[in-house]
Amino acid sequence: MSKQLLYAVISACCSPLARDPLTADDAAELAKLFKALSDPVRLRLLSLIASHAGGEACVCDLTGAFDLTGPTISHHLKVLRESGLITGERRGTWVYYRVHSAMLARLSAVLVPGDA
Repeated sequence: MSKQLLYAVISACCSPLARDPLTADDAAELAKLFKALSDPVRLRLLSLIASHAGGEACVCDLTGAFDLTGPTISHHLKVLRESGLITGERRGTWVYYRVHSAMLARLSAVLVPGDA
C-alpha cells in the first residue's frame, strides 16, 4: 500500500485527538496547571478537596491524610492556589479550600478526544 493511500485511509477512519491545536499562550498556561498537578501530594490534595462533602474542605480535614508537616501541606496548597486550581477562604483560624471547576474543565478539555 502506498503512503498516500495509507494516509487517505487513516484520515478517513480516524478523527484527530484534539479539536484544535493549542496556541503558544494556551500551551504555556496549561503547562503551569499540569505542572502544579505533577506532584502526587498536590494531586491527592486536589482530589480530597474535590471529593469532600459540600465541595470544600478545611485544611484541618486535609492534613491527617498525609505523613507530612503542616508547613509542607501549606506549601502544596499554596502551589495549587497560585496556579488557580483551588481557592481558599479564611474562616476564623481555619482556611477552607474549593476546587476551581472552570480550571479543571479547561484541563479536561485538552485531554478529551476531538470526537467526544
